[in-house]
Amino acid sequence: MTRRRAVVVTGASGGVGRATARAFAARGDRVALLARGRDGLAAAADEVTQAGGEALVVSVDVADAKAVEDAAQQVVDAFGKIDVWVNNAFAGIYAPFTEITPDEFRRVTEVTYLGYVFGTRAALRHMLPRDRGAIVQVGSSLAYRGIPLQSAYCGAKHAIQGFNESVRCELLHEGSRVRTTMVQLPAVNTPQFDWVLSRMPSRVRPVAPIYQPEVAARAIVHAAAHPRRREYWVGGSTVATLVANAVAPGLLDRYLARMGFDAQQEAGREREEAARYARYDGHGNLWTPADGPHGHDFGAHGRFDGESLPGSSQEWVSRNRGRMGAGLAVGGALALAARLTRTPLAAQLRRKHRGH
Repeated sequence: MTRRRAVVVTGASGGVGRATARAFAARGDRVALLARGRDGLAAAADEVTQAGGEALVVSVDVADAKAVEDAAQQVVDAFGKIDVWVNNAFAGIYAPFTEITPDEFRRVTEVTYLGYVFGTRAALRHMLPRDRGAIVQVGSSLAYRGIPLQSAYCGAKHAIQGFNESVRCELLHEGSRVRTTMVQLPAVNTPQFDWVLSRMPSRVRPVAPIYQPEVAARAIVHAAAHPRRREYWVGGSTVATLVANAVAPGLLDRYLARMGFDAQQEAGREREEAARYARYDGHGNLWTPADGPHGHDFGAHGRFDGESLPGSSQEWVSRNRGRMGAGLAVGGALALAARLTRTPLAAQLRRKHRGH
């Protein structure tokens, strides 16, 4: 019989966090749901109970270090311990860097980066005395590869990557049995694209290929059970992007400069109707939750169900056979690199280089 674990999931009211909470509950785990909102947390708690788990709702802003510490203590008071802590909460802005105010940039950094720092600190405070536990940092391919229009989010994800590596090394040095691991995700079909602050002329969207949040949730649950591995890459697009960035980052810079703006915005009729979609109180969910008093429950899925993939062969391989996953990673990266070198932009860059 599977041992019931005490699990904390931040950002649990929607998207990947919501799907992850359900996935842990399906194992019979006790799940503490941390987020700022109201309706989303209540609905997530109902789903956890229906899936066979035990739910604890804790309303908290992860950018508040003291509030996160208090939330962790509340979980321990209710469940007796914390076995797994999943850092997942984030905030973002879609805009050129020069159109983001200092306060907005600071807020994204505090939620998306410092929220992970505060969550990790709170988890370690309870895990280290027991000398056991797993901390899962939910990352992104953008933790390695920055893209246009998301400078605040990309910067925070890069920071998480470095922070996690540092803490991991310290735990290994101490011989601790507490583990940290990171799960790098691809584009996921979540509601964030309907509530995120955007200054773009069209509705924002994820860059295809898009995966359903359950794909991410399966990887996160697996990582929590196998945290000795330092990192998990989910989705062929993540693998290809990360390795191609290591092989040809300059070429990728120019490719994204040309393609990255349109790839993150709706086209055609959606673009023409963009002005009809009011952005949540003018600030997205940056300062107030989208499921607060004047909002509603958004659930785990966004509006891209029709084009989202329900599974990933790469993710399955990564979970089940590490060596095969490494082979696929290299193959995918080489395929992407080859594809990029055949683009008109690449040909233009080669001609310019020969001209010099």
